Amino acid sequence: MAAKLALAPIPYFWPKEQICGFYEQVASWPVEIVYLGETICAKRRALSFEQWLEIAQQLAQTGKEVVLSTLALLEAGSDIAMLNRICSNRQFAVEANDMAATQLLARGTPFVSGPHINVYNEETLALLAEEGAYRWVAPIELSGATISHLHARRPAGLETEIYVFGRLPLAFSARCFTARAHNVAKDQCAFRCADYPDGLPLWTQEQHRLFTINGVQLQSGLPCNLLDKVRDLVSIGVEVLRISPQSQGTEQILGIFRAVLDGKIDGDAQAILSPWAPQGYCNGFWNGDAGMVWR
Repeated sequence: MAAKLALAPIPYFWPKEQICGFYEQVASWPVEIVYLGETICAKRRALSFEQWLEIAQQLAQTGKEVVLSTLALLEAGSDIAMLNRICSNRQFAVEANDMAATQLLARGTPFVSGPHINVYNEETLALLAEEGAYRWVAPIELSGATISHLHARRPAGLETEIYVFGRLPLAFSARCFTARAHNVAKDQCAFRCADYPDGLPLWTQEQHRLFTINGVQLQSGLPCNLLDKVRDLVSIGVEVLRISPQSQGTEQILGIFRAVLDGKIDGDAQAILSPWAPQGYCNGFWNGDAGMVWR
């Protein structure tokens, strides 16, 4: 199987020491592509742009493809200024998570169309390819049938990347959900999201994990798990499988997906990955169902 594994950007607000230690370990993990940077909230500045570049250079020296990711929600001039710095770098490709980034990247820096850009038809894929995209990450709400249709009709040379494990990025807001949960204003949040290295669970009255609160972002309550679809994805020629980092178990999760790609294991997806998702999983979007469903 020729598909590559990709590690998505860290979606949570971790301290600098944890981020640096995490990527020191990533250097030896069985993952070919690593996305770096802050994609959720511009206030989270545990690392400077120069420090992100330093991590990128260290990972690149180990043979990994490094991609710098951009914010999905731009709210201020300072956000545009940082976006411009990322898009103007001449060392690494960029993951564009907003159409403003694609306009800046039209200057010639190769880029990946991130999961937050709405790609629902062949015409959009063609436009992004014309602008310089060499890979597109399918939006998480697309069904497997729709992804297969678009993948088969994508422009020549455009790779397809599928989100196969992790809490799904559902929505963004100008308001901060974590600050609101603590009854404080967004501007006085005191970085409450740092207290939740895997997000803040939001439960229904029936004690079902409905969502995960992550600052200005809402994620799925349960992680998506498409381990049992890996062989199907590879059979249709999908080039990249994306896994989202979490505070515990990311190395083991990557190892399991690598073992499936290498044909070393072929078992029940729910049982194999259950230690790192004790509440269960979801795969509803893939099946054209409600996203939170597992079947």
